[in-house]
Amino acid sequence: MNLRHTLWKFLLRRMFKDKFMSIAENRIYSARLTAQANQISKGVSVERFKVNEIPAAWIKPDDAQSDKVILHFHGGGYVLGGIDSSLAMCILMAQTLKMNVLLPEYRLAPENPFPAAVEDAVTAFKWLLAQGHDAKNILISGDSAGGGLSLAAVMRLRDAGEPLPFAVACMSPWTDLTFTGKSYLTKEKVEPILREDVLRMWAEAYCGAENASHPRISPIYGNFRAFPPIFIQVGSDEILLDDSIRLAEKAKSDGAAVKFKIWEGMWHVWQALGALIPESKKAFEELAAFLANLPESKVS
Repeated sequence: MNLRHTLWKFLLRRMFKDKFMSIAENRIYSARLTAQANQISKGVSVERFKVNEIPAAWIKPDDAQSDKVILHFHGGGYVLGGIDSSLAMCILMAQTLKMNVLLPEYRLAPENPFPAAVEDAVTAFKWLLAQGHDAKNILISGDSAGGGLSLAAVMRLRDAGEPLPFAVACMSPWTDLTFTGKSYLTKEKVEPILREDVLRMWAEAYCGAENASHPRISPIYGNFRAFPPIFIQVGSDEILLDDSIRLAEKAKSDGAAVKFKIWEGMWHVWQALGALIPESKKAFEELAAFLANLPESKVS
């Protein structure tokens, strides 16, 4: 691994893994970090507005394809995050894929527990349809909790007989809020960001009165029949590794087309560093190649 990779892994451990914070403390801390880090790249515009009552942003590279869009759901354990925390990643994704990105700020727990986030995710997708976007030209993506949310939203759309996106992209998705993955133990020492005790606090806040094994809370307990192709990236050094491995296995067993890769030596949602590390762009280039090879995606 290169020096930049090693340095960032060390810094991330100092910034996140070594700190136990309440949800309120974490929100303040995360907001402070993102305020210092965000810069808008040349050749990209960011327009903030509302999708119905949901705060959202359009991230538009100058050379974006006119009819292809990404609907991205941010991470943050369903209790943190928003537009600012995801700008660096979504700007690089938009530039690499040459697609506009719609980034909504779905409601967060504990103020708004499940199913509020799923409802907002579905609302954002239907808003895109109402704006004239064909479902076959919409990619739904998400990182961490947003990865699980992307799957939950598509499950709800499918079960309701609604149009579906042409693919789903999941980056280090949180898919099992029952904490049964062995990687919570096997990867605890190498994981530089996430802590199981913090994740359990977030999961309790999000689940509310609902059981954590509900398929739209923990998608690995759902089914993936009649599902769009699924793209999954995960780092080898994260405690959520098994969430991705088991997602890939379950989706394949249900008949879904799955592209799954474990990135050796990488941590949870390394793509969030955007242009700060070369591995982020390489990850989005891998996603672009996957989309270009889908027979019905119409992505050039």
